[in-house]
Amino acid sequence: MHRRQFLGTAALGGLAASLPASVLAADTAGLPNLAAKAVPIGRGERMARIAKAKEFMRANDIGALLIEPGSSLIYFTGVEWWRSERLTAAVLTREGEVAIVTPFFEEPSVRETLGVPADVLTWNEDENPLAAVAAWLGKRGLAKGRIGVEETVRYFAVDGLQKAMPDASVVNGAPVVRGCRMHKSAAEIALMQVANAITVAAYRHTAPRIEAGMAPADIGAIMRAATVALGGASEFELILLGEASAYPHGSGKPQAVRDGEVVLMDCGATVHGYQSDISRTFVYGKATPRQRQVWDEMRKGQDVAFAAAKIGTPAGAVDDAVRAFYQNLGWGPGYRLPGTSHRTGHGIGLDGHEPVNLVRGETTKLAPGMCFSNEPGIYIPGEFGIRIEDCFYMTERGPKWFSEPPPSIDRPFG
Repeated sequence: MHRRQFLGTAALGGLAASLPASVLAADTAGLPNLAAKAVPIGRGERMARIAKAKEFMRANDIGALLIEPGSSLIYFTGVEWWRSERLTAAVLTREGEVAIVTPFFEEPSVRETLGVPADVLTWNEDENPLAAVAAWLGKRGLAKGRIGVEETVRYFAVDGLQKAMPDASVVNGAPVVRGCRMHKSAAEIALMQVANAITVAAYRHTAPRIEAGMAPADIGAIMRAATVALGGASEFELILLGEASAYPHGSGKPQAVRDGEVVLMDCGATVHGYQSDISRTFVYGKATPRQRQVWDEMRKGQDVAFAAAKIGTPAGAVDDAVRAFYQNLGWGPGYRLPGTSHRTGHGIGLDGHEPVNLVRGETTKLAPGMCFSNEPGIYIPGEFGIRIEDCFYMTERGPKWFSEPPPSIDRPFG
């Protein structure tokens, strides 16, 4: 679980604001670049993805697929772009052809990251980009039938495509995109493994530097500097202190490290676009018996989820197993508090959160290559929360950790 840390930091000042980047960099000078040998996704892998998309399009009677900028565009084409009112998009056909539509003046920039053979369709400011898409598809006999759109495509593009292709049916392209992206290749898993190694190493660098009185921004700055020094791109640092740890995404109230209070860190990195997401919770100073009890029970919840994650098991059954275990301990029931108010885990890859989730009612069956977070946190409003999060991926023999869960509240970083 993560959300970019922005709560409760703006008014706190603290070390992050006072320490120059040069000081933080000097403190990380001895850290090795763990991503130095990481291999980015290349043309061959992207062509294999397009071939796989062809299969899913044919299986779902979809003639073509429209994808806007974002992780799916990167996944299939390598194009790194942003969304604006000026449409840039990719079109994939069930014959494996690819087109990129983009404003005329953006073509040179878009081509810089284009990683597969493609037609580039340009449009001027007084032209309709969806008309160019419709014409290109019409030449390929796809003016009728079903045209899929990636599920995050904005409405104006969906509406414009339908108007430009009145004889076609615009449908949800999720069966194609999810069918490809949910199952990670060995190359993707290798990049995620490096990202996880970087985050673990950054935690081990940061933890001994935490001091009483620090604000979330102070701790986040140290973690961020370590992540970058270790070769990752810093994705997020969510730091929750004391009572704020009882609320999964934090509180707007001022926070500071205090003796005997919980420190919850939820941080991640990216390596060539692929993400890690790891949470660690510990107590600054001496933990109370109640803090130890909740930590131990939450940690066992991770093991219950991991044991339930078997090939062919519905993803929702993993969440069910954890909630049954917690209910026997007096938490919940279900999603009630005190207990676990959020899903047990989410998919992860190019996006920090992607389908499918380990959540009640999810019927998608676990299969090799699927990657998930495992984070059945326990939250006690008004007191504290404990969240330990590690990600795993499914192999033919079952789940395998990207990062090993910690052994105890006294050894939260292994």
